[in-house]
Amino acid sequence: MRDMLEPTVENLGYELVWIEMSHQDKNRTLRIYIDAPGGIQIDDCETVSRQISALLDVEDPMNTEYFLEVSSPGLDRPLVKPEHFKQFLGDQARIIMHTHILGRRKFKGEMVEADDDAVVVEMDGESFELPYKDMDSARLEPVF
Repeated sequence: MRDMLEPTVENLGYELVWIEMSHQDKNRTLRIYIDAPGGIQIDDCETVSRQISALLDVEDPMNTEYFLEVSSPGLDRPLVKPEHFKQFLGDQARIIMHTHILGRRKFKGEMVEADDDAVVVEMDGESFELPYKDMDSARLEPVF
């Protein structure tokens, strides 16, 4: 789905951050998160929604009914690409791994280093190197 939608979103001047399908009761929602350097406004979401909706109508990649939502990534934005981790160095993240690393799967701490393969998170006075390929999910952890 990313391969199909990303060129359209990027041609409109936005970054495709994340795609998710949620199910609630019998309703399905295809949620597309977009971002841009100046942030996202409702008009941006409408523009992207119109273009993506037309593309999905033509390509018809899903054989079920769904609602389409286009949104900003929010304060707890998903971290998907190495660039995201690098962009938010110094911020807090909440990361869940596929497998245990030193006895744990859940990490919440400050991102202190990031390269193309892994991020280093400091928590509880220790540093943990977490490979992207072994992550289930990663999100910013807003601090209020």
